[in-house]
Amino acid sequence: MQKVTAAVIERDGRILIGRRRADDRFGGFWEFPGGKLEPGEAPTDGLRRELREELGVDATVGRFLGSYPYRSSLLSIELLAFRVAIGESEPLPLEHDEILWALPEDLAAFAFTEPDKPLAEILAGGVEG
Repeated sequence: MQKVTAAVIERDGRILIGRRRADDRFGGFWEFPGGKLEPGEAPTDGLRRELREELGVDATVGRFLGSYPYRSSLLSIELLAFRVAIGESEPLPLEHDEILWALPEDLAAFAFTEPDKPLAEILAGGVEG
């Protein structure tokens, strides 16, 4: 099972989400920034690397929020979610076609990727895993 990281980045009561490019797997769907770990890479190190690549920010990885396994006929991953701080850095959509800051209660209105849906639902409900 591939381990994948996800960052819950909050600023002014809003959470950062990104829309996957049309030509990506799950193209057009929303997700939390992050990505696949490289062999032997610690989840916190991988998440910091992914956030530099995807958003151009230096991140401080905080509290582990939970593990969310996802299996389909095409994909088997374990999504590892963390609270992340990026300070005053302004994230850039380097690997997404759009990024935005959404209120937690509005997350339910976005079409999230299947692996990200459980985390989005928890955050939208105001409860963390």
